[in-house]
Amino acid sequence: MMNETKGNMYGFITHTWNPIKGKCSHDCSYCYMKIFPIGKLRLDNKSLTEDLGENNFIFVGSGTDMFAENVPDEWIAKVLKYCRKFDNKYLFQTKNPFKFWKFIEMHPKKCVLGTTIETNRAYEFSKAPSVLERSKWLQNNIIPTMITIEPIMDFDLPELIYLIEQAKPDWVNIGADSKSHNLPEPSKEKILELVIELKKFTEVKIKTNLRRIVGDEL
Repeated sequence: MMNETKGNMYGFITHTWNPIKGKCSHDCSYCYMKIFPIGKLRLDNKSLTEDLGENNFIFVGSGTDMFAENVPDEWIAKVLKYCRKFDNKYLFQTKNPFKFWKFIEMHPKKCVLGTTIETNRAYEFSKAPSVLERSKWLQNNIIPTMITIEPIMDFDLPELIYLIEQAKPDWVNIGADSKSHNLPEPSKEKILELVIELKKFTEVKIKTNLRRIVGDEL
């Protein structure tokens, strides 16, 4: 079902909708979905009969990465086709943005393509494509894009700035780990410096969960 947003979600999103369900092949150790019995990967055809309304900003695939390499193209095409029936804005976010390009002519007119870049460092917390690949394949001059640095992990400032600037996002979200996964986190000072550098070339949106590290300074 389509759900109104609550909890630790992007402030600009009004609803989440998950027509593709099940275990994500990226298997990120910090994924909030790991606490749920999510089952095998599947397309929920019942979801493709829902009324998605209008004038909403819907995060499609918040519960699993619908553009992961093992998700059948046919499923993705069905979801995108269904989205185009409704006058909404959509967020599609993946750690495999290479696959966005397979469907570049099928995306709804009003959508944002996003990827996650938690750090520039090669921490082994995920089976997803590398952050270098994510940065490379997100960039385009056709559809608005965003990058989310969440959960933010310790980083090297010049290298992380390079990855993000290369992708040319319309904006960047920054958020922290909300589920106590004991991730390697940067200091408050490093985050403040990161924000200063990012604002030189893009918009920065700060999530409330980042206050745990930086307090009210942002």
